[in-house]
Amino acid sequence: MSEKPTSFSIKNWSQDDQPREKLRDKGRTALSDAELIAILIGSGNREESAVALCKRIFASVENNLNALGKLSIQQLMTFKGIGEAKAITIAAALELGRRRRIEDARQLEKITSSRSVFDIMQPILGDLPHEEFWILYLNNSNKVIHKSQLSKGGITGTLVDVRLVLKNALEVGATALILCHNHPSGTLKPSQADKDITQKLKTAAKSLDIKVLDHLIVTHKAYFSFADEEIL
Repeated sequence: MSEKPTSFSIKNWSQDDQPREKLRDKGRTALSDAELIAILIGSGNREESAVALCKRIFASVENNLNALGKLSIQQLMTFKGIGEAKAITIAAALELGRRRRIEDARQLEKITSSRSVFDIMQPILGDLPHEEFWILYLNNSNKVIHKSQLSKGGITGTLVDVRLVLKNALEVGATALILCHNHPSGTLKPSQADKDITQKLKTAAKSLDIKVLDHLIVTHKAYFSFADEEIL
């Protein structure tokens, strides 16, 4: 009886099962998420190939790339066949993907809808384990001329420095504001504190002829718009 291989190295697979060759011959979009990660780690363990291992890892996070990106090095290393070097490689690749989304969002200068706000802010807020509150400052053309973090760690009326918000608006010449914060829990329902903050800033900004155009609650894959829901 021949000895079983010690690992399922990609170079030992049949050509149809080799993700590197598949990417070369069919293009990157032809590969699944698991196959792309398998290229990074190169091999699996004694019982499964790199692709099978990566499919199992993805299954543990319900096949969600954003959830995979939140796993720590230690959590990735709990999977047999993933050592520290492979875990770091996976984490680095996903971090590059996150940064690429931010770079893409920088090109979305003009706000045309609540979705365009989400496209800008999701890469910043969507994966955070804590709450952050941000302000987008817009000019007359509805282009984002500045954005800044107002608070971190929780949302209460006491954390809102209205004077700072308006000071920044005057300094950058903003004529409109968009409020944005995340809900790490994933819920999109606005709290009473969310509504109170919105009204507080809207009333204060109005005295300077600055409009509050919207307030978005952002999660890792969806958003809630006060303007769209007509509760602004």
